[in-house]
Amino acid sequence: WTGTMADPNGPGAMALLTKEPAPQTVPASDLPMKVHEVALNTGNDSSSGLATAGFRIAKYLPTEWHLNNSELYHKAFAGCEGAERDRAEAKELAEYADAAAQRAQKDSTAAVGQRLEDIHFWKSRLQEEIEDLEAETRLLAAQKLRLERALDATEVPYTIATDNLQCRERRQAPDLVSDEVERELLKEADLIRSIQELLKRTLIQARNQMRINREHKEICEMDWSDKVETYNIDDKCGRYSNESTNIQFHPTSVKFEESASTPETWAKFSHDNIYRAEREKLASINLRDLIDNILHDTSEDMRKQCAAVNEAFAKHCEELYDTKHKLEHHLKNILKGIGYQEASIAALKQAIKDKEAPMKVAQTRLYDRSFRPNVDLCRDEAQFRLVSEVEELTESIKSLKKKLLESEECLRNLEDTRMNLEKEIAVKTNSIFIDKQKCMVHRTRYPVVFKLAGYQ
Repeated sequence: WTGTMADPNGPGAMALLTKEPAPQTVPASDLPMKVHEVALNTGNDSSSGLATAGFRIAKYLPTEWHLNNSELYHKAFAGCEGAERDRAEAKELAEYADAAAQRAQKDSTAAVGQRLEDIHFWKSRLQEEIEDLEAETRLLAAQKLRLERALDATEVPYTIATDNLQCRERRQAPDLVSDEVERELLKEADLIRSIQELLKRTLIQARNQMRINREHKEICEMDWSDKVETYNIDDKCGRYSNESTNIQFHPTSVKFEESASTPETWAKFSHDNIYRAEREKLASINLRDLIDNILHDTSEDMRKQCAAVNEAFAKHCEELYDTKHKLEHHLKNILKGIGYQEASIAALKQAIKDKEAPMKVAQTRLYDRSFRPNVDLCRDEAQFRLVSEVEELTESIKSLKKKLLESEECLRNLEDTRMNLEKEIAVKTNSIFIDKQKCMVHRTRYPVVFKLAGYQ
């Protein structure tokens, strides 16, 4: 027979029994007493009597048995239906998940590809900007070299100008004057000094601009390097597929980094770098044009001033030559005059000497006639004539001596004039030597415009 037993500790719990329970190994006296409640059966199939009271405890009725079986059948049928529906849903979900995964992977691959295009665009722009900055820096370096050469080339003209001024300080008076040549030389020295200061300032500006160009080039190179590394990473990511052998789980990779940029800030970063590089490149181009204009203008100004100084030298040398020739002509006349004057003085002296004999004759006659005796000591005509002769000779000698003094004074004046003329000619010769042989010959070493512009 089969029977059911209700578990007093869990209502509704049932167990099917096919045989009697095995005897307890523990004596019954040791177990607690179990209280059983007698079920009251009042149906047609119920029985009564004290003899069957012990076998009716915790047993189900046949209707309950059939009902239990029916419930089990229903549960089994419902379980099969649920399992089939679950399998269908699982298959549909798997297919949907597979399609969604494929679609998501395709979209991700497309997004990575689009990202590669964006990275390639900015990488190309950065590379172009780096090449442009490098080329511009090389051009600016060439202009800086021109500035350095031009600055070095100004040393020769400045040395020439200062040397000319120092040489002309050795002129003798009265040629030591502040003439047009000196004014032009001072103007040339001031011009060269101002040009040197301008070239030094421009050279500092060029060095600063080159440093700024290199800094922005380094910034663009770092950005470009990051873009290259990012492009390689995204290119590798774009090549991954489900069949790739180097893929694995990275659960922590789905979180966003706090320092991560947005596409807008990412693009703005490269855009700002390129914009600043372009701005400095334009400033460098403008500076190169400025340097070219400065070198052209300064070289032209220096050559013009050099021509002005040379023209002043030539004009002054021509004046010196003309003055020297005139002085030499006057000296020649003075020398002739001195010769004539010396001859005249000699003639006067001879004339005075020639008057000595007549004077002696007349005075001797008067002396001898003073010894005439007695009445013969007469103031006769001869006596008066002799006295008159002596007086005339005396007056003539006096006049001749006076004229001799005047002639000798005139000769001394002529000699002084001769000395002054010779000294002045020597001064002019010295001035011509300084201006012509020293200064103008030195100025032939003046650099040409090509060198002053920094091309050599």
